[in-house]
Amino acid sequence: MTGQVITETVSDKEHDVRLDRWIKRRLPVTQGQVEKLLRTGQIRVDGGRAKANLRLQAGMQVRLPPIEGAQKTSERSGAKPDSRALAFLRPLILYEDDELIALNKPAGIAVQGGSKQGGRHIDGMLDALGDGEHRPRFVHRLDKETSGVLVIARHPAAAARLGELFRSRDLVKVYWAVTVGVPHPQAGQLRSWMRKGEGAEGQERMVMGAHGDKVSKHAVSDYVTVSTAGQKAAWVALRPQTGRTHQLRFHMHELGTSILGDTKYVSPREVPQGVGHGLHLHARALLIPKRKGPPVRIEAPLSGTMLETFSTLGFLESEAGRDPFDLFV
Repeated sequence: MTGQVITETVSDKEHDVRLDRWIKRRLPVTQGQVEKLLRTGQIRVDGGRAKANLRLQAGMQVRLPPIEGAQKTSERSGAKPDSRALAFLRPLILYEDDELIALNKPAGIAVQGGSKQGGRHIDGMLDALGDGEHRPRFVHRLDKETSGVLVIARHPAAAARLGELFRSRDLVKVYWAVTVGVPHPQAGQLRSWMRKGEGAEGQERMVMGAHGDKVSKHAVSDYVTVSTAGQKAAWVALRPQTGRTHQLRFHMHELGTSILGDTKYVSPREVPQGVGHGLHLHARALLIPKRKGPPVRIEAPLSGTMLETFSTLGFLESEAGRDPFDLFV
């Protein structure tokens, strides 16, 4: 693209993407530079000036100026497919279509890398699932120690639609957890205001917030106790109505029955003997609305520590019934 102005047509796979994000996939520019290029009219949409937050529609024409180091294709890196990454990810695929890929993420592997994560992470392997034009991208997150359904969008238009669904209540999520102690009452809805704070050792965690506090978020979770192991542990199904950081872990701790293996929201109760280590939280199922036709139902079978603990405590998956969503009807 160096030295010449070009015009690109917005594809169906980039429908409803914000203009600034679309630009930054093509040009090596900062957000401030994007704003300046738009303000000075160097970037135009269908011949006119536009703002950074414009939602592009398929078929729109975007004029891009010459920028050193830019490339025409949106996300091509030229990298060769990683056979090892594909060999790791392919067995984890629960469902895929033209919009999304759903993985059964194992506990212990991070979704994205970071200063505190290190090592292998799912994001570092996503190129292996790409189509050569658009890099797959996350539309939600799971904690490193949480297992279960992880949804990845195949292209920007899918990311925009699915991301909006995850922020709404139209998409239904069900988690399974093993708690230390038995919730009382055994079913109900938990509502609270929560905000970021610090734990006893200075680690970042969510703490109780307050209505009207600008940094507090309202969180709502439904829960049902499926089975118990005496009074020492319980298998609990959880349905978050909102999507706050650590919401389910925070709510179960506030109820007095922390999730087994949680090192941030620790229960004062006695931990059952003979159970595995690690956080016992599993993203069991998602019900995702489609543009046309019935919703997509995705379920992730138990594995690893959760499966071992179910066996140790005598929990039978059949106790939850055939449909994980029926527990909340």
